[in-house]
Amino acid sequence: MTTELTTDDKVMVLLDRLAGLSSLAVAFSGGADSALVLAAAVRALGTGRVLAVTAVSDSLAAEELDVARRFAASLGVRHLLPHTAEAANPGYRANGRDRCYFCKSEVLDVITRVAAEHGFANTATGTNADDAVDPFRPGIRAADERGVLAPLRDAGLTKAEVRRTSKAWGLVTWDKPAAPCLASRVAYGVEVTPARLHRIEAAERVVRDLLVRAGLPVTDLRVRDLGDRVRVELDAGLVPRAADLPGLAPAVRDAGFHGAQVDVAAFRSGALNIEPLRS
Repeated sequence: MTTELTTDDKVMVLLDRLAGLSSLAVAFSGGADSALVLAAAVRALGTGRVLAVTAVSDSLAAEELDVARRFAASLGVRHLLPHTAEAANPGYRANGRDRCYFCKSEVLDVITRVAAEHGFANTATGTNADDAVDPFRPGIRAADERGVLAPLRDAGLTKAEVRRTSKAWGLVTWDKPAAPCLASRVAYGVEVTPARLHRIEAAERVVRDLLVRAGLPVTDLRVRDLGDRVRVELDAGLVPRAADLPGLAPAVRDAGFHGAQVDVAAFRSGALNIEPLRS
């Protein structure tokens, strides 16, 4: 009879495996998953044998970079911020359904190189057990091809368990909403360019500010660039009131989507994965 591991059991597995490493560099996005890996590595190895590395590019929102900086500093971990050039890869710019593979390949090549230059032989991501069974995760293949560790996945920790453990440890990231890269907002088949990424970031910032001023603080917000139009996705309960805000569509257009049709809809994680490829 097989006994299923509890969350506490899985956390012990995580810490034991990390403790067996000589040192660890964490590909740190600032999200809940990689934050837990970073905090666990500090518990298992101490700050001196842990390095946080955040890839900086047009696909990373400035707000997310600030979050990552503050969290690494709170742990006393050295934090490096190398720039990556995924936009130089034609496969990434073409934005097919394997875009994430090209992105992660560049990001992890840079992070593992930087880690090695600073004496860190091992690199880990925040991939969790739920990610491992998601059919739309080509970036996981890029990590596995490079021998990058996935300690949360290997310990069997799901997203819910990541959040539960992070809360128990007092990590501020425990309830942080998912914040995938800005390129994930561009419909497949629509070319990813710095200009598109910048206007998505700008539009999300002005929409969030507009909603807060209207008394509609939002948890999940995405501005989807669909090529010929824009879809603002947000918490389902806010959709009717947000759609009635007269300034929302003009704010999105002024952020860079000039003349575009602007729709408002309920947020769906991975919404673009189930839509047809655009050309």
